[in-house]
Amino acid sequence: MLHTYFPVLLLLGFILVNAVVMLGLSHLTLRPRPTPIKQVPYESGMPPLGDAHERFSVKFYMVAVLFIIFDIETVFMIPWGAYYRQLSCTVPLANDICPSGQMSLFGLSEMIVFMIILLVGFIYVWKKGALQWD
Repeated sequence: MLHTYFPVLLLLGFILVNAVVMLGLSHLTLRPRPTPIKQVPYESGMPPLGDAHERFSVKFYMVAVLFIIFDIETVFMIPWGAYYRQLSCTVPLANDICPSGQMSLFGLSEMIVFMIILLVGFIYVWKKGALQWD
């Protein structure tokens, strides 16, 4: 069992050691020399305008949350695509082939229902005006 997960554990170990070494080296080689210019927040090369604690519109957060929701929901299509043959065959696959006459529409109908739910949610959000920046 450990043999199976050894590459993953090796990668995680390398990442951990790399992060610790990089932080340690930067801590050892850093000579802090704060100046007023260095203390100013950097905003993409532009001088900062206004207060840093400016309030954002709720619509900004709504669009961000909707993007995350729809983005994560579309990621669920990847495992469905990987197992489509198995979902659409009423018997176990033989050599990754479904025997003739054993095909069903279960796998396809499952994704169609999922896409309809996503579409209804998208239309609801669109009609509510959550995607408008006015």
